[in-house]
Amino acid sequence: MPNFSAPKFPLPNSPRRTLSYAALLAAAVLPLTLTACTDNTAVPAAGPVKVSSTADACTLSTHTTTSGNITFAIQNDGTQVTEFYLLAADGLRIVAEVENIGPGLTRNLVVTAPAGNYTAACKPGMAGDGIRAGFEVTESGDNPAVDTNLKALTDQGTAQYVSYVKDQAEQLLAGTKEFATAYAAGDAAKARDLYAATRMHWERIEPVAESFGDLDPKLDAREADLAPGEEWTGWHRAEKDLFPPAGFPALTGPERQTLAAQLVADTEDLASRTRTVELTADKLGNGAKELLDEVATGKVTGEEEIWSHTDLWDFQANVDGARIAFENLRPVLERRNPELATSLDTKFTALQAELKQHARGEGFAYYNELSPDQVRKLAALVDALGEPLSHLTAGVVL
Repeated sequence: MPNFSAPKFPLPNSPRRTLSYAALLAAAVLPLTLTACTDNTAVPAAGPVKVSSTADACTLSTHTTTSGNITFAIQNDGTQVTEFYLLAADGLRIVAEVENIGPGLTRNLVVTAPAGNYTAACKPGMAGDGIRAGFEVTESGDNPAVDTNLKALTDQGTAQYVSYVKDQAEQLLAGTKEFATAYAAGDAAKARDLYAATRMHWERIEPVAESFGDLDPKLDAREADLAPGEEWTGWHRAEKDLFPPAGFPALTGPERQTLAAQLVADTEDLASRTRTVELTADKLGNGAKELLDEVATGKVTGEEEIWSHTDLWDFQANVDGARIAFENLRPVLERRNPELATSLDTKFTALQAELKQHARGEGFAYYNELSPDQVRKLAALVDALGEPLSHLTAGVVL
């Protein structure tokens, strides 16, 4: 495994059935949590977009404005520290954020945003995926000067990815706690429901998570990875218990409680470390390629989720993470190697389109339901993307 992972969906008890599970596709916005942001008006903002964050609402003075420099004035009208994010339309890539807004305080966030669809999010308590709603930026015709200083663009891209990593780690922790509660209580059906969805947050930031070498084996070791006598903890230990092969003896209640507590403790450690993580352009570029290598060596082969067969969720999450890294570095790459940027766009789109073919209603099929030809097609598209992606680091490192 390399060194550099959504909402929760119902997972059937039998791993042989098709999973009705929402696919996180590149164009999809994550479902809202708590209540939706309130849209008071659709009139473009003449001044700052005023945002009121409370425990159960994220109220914007408008959900439409024009391109250029946009100011969000975020007022914390709740009792918890809050955050505000402007996300890309996919609900994953962080365009800009402001953190640690205490109760009663107002913080401004200034963003230079081109026309397009975005997602606005308040995060009371700085946990979970927040309270979300769409935000539209229309073309103003007044294009601000583009900062052609490549160093500034690189710094901006890496800062955005650091924010993305922190956000995914927070969502991983929140999901892990819910999963662990159900698992420790013996609610296997609910734990199975939560298993693949929660792991996606790990898989999206896997190279960063795995850079903490002591945590990776605790959280993500597969049985085949273990050294003789090594203690087995983490997600895949729970996976085997939840999706047991024939003849596998179920863990006892106390064993499940111990495993669940360890999983939460290790994830809390991970989330704490990501709050101070520092990344550079080369780490983003290399990490994007490592995520795709993860797909090629574990997800395409079906070795990652050997009992649950939920490999396509991991597959999608790895592709998400690689794509977000590329998109954060795109402004630099377009100035240094526009042909490579176009090639990566095309190949990410082709791979995502093929992944979409394996959606079933709101979900993915189990990986063991794919035919050999379908697996080969996915593998070929991964290989086709892997070659240009291997040049991303050289294309952005100054």
